Amino acid sequence: MYDDFLVRAEEQSNPSHGWVPRERPIREYLAVGVINLDKPPGPSSHEVVAWVKKLLSLSRAGHGGTLDPKVSGVLPVTLERATRIISFIMRSGKEYVCVMELHEDVERQRLEGIIKEFIGPIYQLPPVRSAVKRALRVRNVYSIDLIEKEGKYVLMRVSCEAGTYIRKLCHDIGEVLGVGAHMRELRRTRAGPFREDEGIHTLHELLDAITIWKDRGEETMLRGVVSPVEEFIGGLPKVFIRDSAVDAICHGANLAAPGLLKISKGVKPGDTLCIMTGKGELVGIAKARLSSEECIRSESGLIADTERIVMEPGTYPKGWASG
Repeated sequence: MYDDFLVRAEEQSNPSHGWVPRERPIREYLAVGVINLDKPPGPSSHEVVAWVKKLLSLSRAGHGGTLDPKVSGVLPVTLERATRIISFIMRSGKEYVCVMELHEDVERQRLEGIIKEFIGPIYQLPPVRSAVKRALRVRNVYSIDLIEKEGKYVLMRVSCEAGTYIRKLCHDIGEVLGVGAHMRELRRTRAGPFREDEGIHTLHELLDAITIWKDRGEETMLRGVVSPVEEFIGGLPKVFIRDSAVDAICHGANLAAPGLLKISKGVKPGDTLCIMTGKGELVGIAKARLSSEECIRSESGLIADTERIVMEPGTYPKGWASG
């Protein structure tokens, strides 16, 4: 969506500083890494993240969206500094495959008709056992595909806004049908840019990769399981900056016009931006002050306000004056 850019200047990034994301030294690679993890049924999301953190000897790890212990599927796990931006990565919707059990059999045609009523904005009161405050709220259901029906068992795929409770959705469908229903099984197949059919890895694969790395010093398998955070920000607009502007951003400075090389087309004031180096490294996240065209035309002044920093200060040399 944001692959087209308005170019202000061309500048080759100095190979003496920073790294192409896939070529980072392993410890730096892990410090801004993300794992598209296939959570098994049984442990909680918190337990899975704690295991990953311990296995990799990290000081910090996080995840993108809680899954109940019995639920399996896509659980994005962010490592170290990548945890700072998980909320920005996970802004797009989620997808689930669900087995719903009806308490009485109904005709497929009638079921399909009722299911259609739940596509669009719906009201939901989170279940009693949930991680959020119980308050009525609106969530968007983008689509519900009835994959298969066998007697009282219904297999369906649900695409929805983050924060939608599938367990409650099944209950409400049963209520409208007048026969009752409950969620029997659930698997998350997509969470934001993370998908089960694109580079998902099990805990066993992660453990094998870590063991080979620690015992033999072989990094290849671990680098295959852990991905650079840059590979999951494709849905966000980007602004590429000069090497001389990088360290100022790392110290919390806002982005000024002279540091701009190119910016995604279609950016509007208030949009979230990924600040990138010429090597494709993520420096941090900012909020645009101006449109793409205004940024390109500006000779001075601030064009974006820095909100989150991912890159460590000192990765690039200081190119700014104090005071």
